[in-house]
Amino acid sequence: MKGLSDTAKRVLEARYLLRSDEGKIIESPEEMFSRVAKSIASAEFQYRGYKEAEKKEEEFFLLLSNLLFLPNSPTLMNAGTSLGQLSACFVLPIEDSLDSIFKALSDMAKIQQSGGGTGFDFSNLRPAGDIVKSTRGIASGPVSFMKIFNSATNEIKQGGKRRGANMGILRYDHPDIMEFIRAKLKEGELTNFNISVAVTDEFMDEVRKDGWIFLKSPRTGKNTGRIKAKVLFDEMVESAWKCGDPGLIFLDTINKANPTPELGKITATNPCGEVPLLPYESCNLGSINLSKFVKGKKWEGKIDYEGLSKAVHTAVRFLDNVIDLNRYPVPETEIITRGNRKIGLGIMGFAEMLIKMGISYYSREALKVADEVMRFVKKEAFKASVLLAKERGSFPNIEKSIYRPPLRNATRTSIAPTGSISIIAGTTSGIEPLFSVLMKREEILEGEKFEEINALFVEYIKSRGIKLSSAIEEVREKGFIGNTKLPEDVKRLFITALEIPPEFHVRVQAVFQRHTDNAVSKTVNMKPSATKDDVKKVYLLAHSLGCKGITIYRYGSRQSQVLKMDIGDGFDPSHLFKCEIDCCCPVL
Repeated sequence: MKGLSDTAKRVLEARYLLRSDEGKIIESPEEMFSRVAKSIASAEFQYRGYKEAEKKEEEFFLLLSNLLFLPNSPTLMNAGTSLGQLSACFVLPIEDSLDSIFKALSDMAKIQQSGGGTGFDFSNLRPAGDIVKSTRGIASGPVSFMKIFNSATNEIKQGGKRRGANMGILRYDHPDIMEFIRAKLKEGELTNFNISVAVTDEFMDEVRKDGWIFLKSPRTGKNTGRIKAKVLFDEMVESAWKCGDPGLIFLDTINKANPTPELGKITATNPCGEVPLLPYESCNLGSINLSKFVKGKKWEGKIDYEGLSKAVHTAVRFLDNVIDLNRYPVPETEIITRGNRKIGLGIMGFAEMLIKMGISYYSREALKVADEVMRFVKKEAFKASVLLAKERGSFPNIEKSIYRPPLRNATRTSIAPTGSISIIAGTTSGIEPLFSVLMKREEILEGEKFEEINALFVEYIKSRGIKLSSAIEEVREKGFIGNTKLPEDVKRLFITALEIPPEFHVRVQAVFQRHTDNAVSKTVNMKPSATKDDVKKVYLLAHSLGCKGITIYRYGSRQSQVLKMDIGDGFDPSHLFKCEIDCCCPVL
C-alpha cells in the first residue's frame, strides 16, 4: 500500500504482519488493516446489527489504511487472531506477602506474553532488613523483588514479538527510597523497568522550604527516621542526571483528576506514565496522526478541524469496541476494565503538523496551537463518548464516579509516546519535537540500525532551492541544523529536541496535560552538557505547572538508547535564535 516508508515496512514485517507456522509472512500491510478493522467492527453487531458492523468496518479500514489513526501495538498484532489480547496498559497490585508478590509476577507474565505492559507500586513491601514474623527471617526489600520481576520479563517476549516493559514506583517516604533511587545507576540493571518516585504536594513543598520528611514503615505505619526533603530530592536529581531514572509522578495531581475516587486511590501508571490506573485496571490506547489534518498552502497550512472531528469520533468508537472484544489475561482486569471502560485517545505527529503550518516548535505560537488542538480533541472525544452512552449505556461504575450519565468512558484521552506506531504512520512520535532531521534508530528490531532523513526536511530544502545533498552532508558533519550555515528559516522550522531549552519541553507537556484526562508521556531531552541544576528546575517546574509526571533524559548518559545522532564537533546550540517568549512566563 502507498504511504508506508521502507522503515515502516520493515517494522511491520518484523512485528505486526501475521506469519504461518513456518514463519512465513502471510498478510500485507493492507490486509493487516483489513483484519483489524473487521475484528473491531464486529463489536457493532451486538448493539446495532450486521449492516452497521459492515459500515463501521469500512470506516475503520479507511481510518487505519490512510494512517489517520492507529491503535496501540497489541491491537494491531492480535485483533482477529486466537490470542485476542488488545490492550497495552495494565497496573497490577502488590501487597506485602509472598502470595501477593508471586501472583503479581504470574499475572505480569501472562500480560506481557500477550503484548501488554505492566506497572507496579512496590510501596507496600516492607523494607530490606525488616523482620518476617512467619519465618523469623529478614526481608529483602522492594528493589530485590523488582530484580526478580525484571529477570522474568527478560525471559518473556510479548506475543513472541517484542520484549516486555514495566513501570516500578516507590513512595518518597519508603525506608528503602535511597536504594530505589540509585537502582539503575549501574548500566544493565533493571533494564526492563522505567522507575519513578511517587511524591506528594507536601513533599514538594518541603523541598522548596528545605524542610524535613519522615520515612515510614509500610508494615507498621510508624516513622523509621527522617531526612531533609532537599537531600532526598537532590539524590533523585543526581541519579536522573546520570542515567535518566528515576522520573517523578505527582500523586496528588493524579488523584485530583481520578474519575472514580470511590473505587480507590491511584498509585501507579503504565510503563511510560501516560495512563494512571487503579489496581488491575487496563486501558487501550490509540493516536490520531495530526500531520494528516493540515490543509491549505504548503508551509502555511491550517488545521482541518472538520476532518479531525470525524476522526476523533470514529476513533473513540473503535477504542470502545476494543473493550468488548478484548480477551483479558487476568480475570480481575476484565471486571474493573469493563466497569470503568477507560480509553486513551491521543495524538502523534504534532511536530510535523507545526512544520506544515510553518510554525517553529520553539515558539509561543506552538504553545497556542497545542492548547487549541488538544482542547478540541478532548471536547470531541467527550461528545463521542456521550453519544455512545446514549446508544449503548454509560460505563457501569458511573455512579461511583465524578460524572453523571450519559457517558460511555471514565477517561477518553491520553498522550502516549507512540514509538512503533509513529514509525508505521511515518510521522513524529507523540508530542515530541523532531529528534533530528538525520536520525539513527537503534534497539527497535533486536538491535537492527536504521538511518532516516525527515521527509518534510527534504521537501522544504528542495522548495528553497537548496542543494539537498549539500544540506544533508552539512547536517551529517555538524550534527545539528543550528550548527550549519543553512538559512535561519530552516533552522527555526526544523529545530530539534536537544536545541530546545528543557523548560520549554515542560511547558509543552503542561499545555497538553491541561486538556488530557489521563496523563502525558513526554521526555525532556537535555544536551550532554546539561547540569544537575537544569534537572532540578525541570522537576520543580513540572510540578508547579500541573504535570502528572516528568521524565528527563540527558543525551549520552546511557550507552544504550533508541534514538541517536552524530552530534558533531563543537556542539553548542546557544547561538540559535531566541524563542519569542520568556521561558519564565506563564504557560500561555
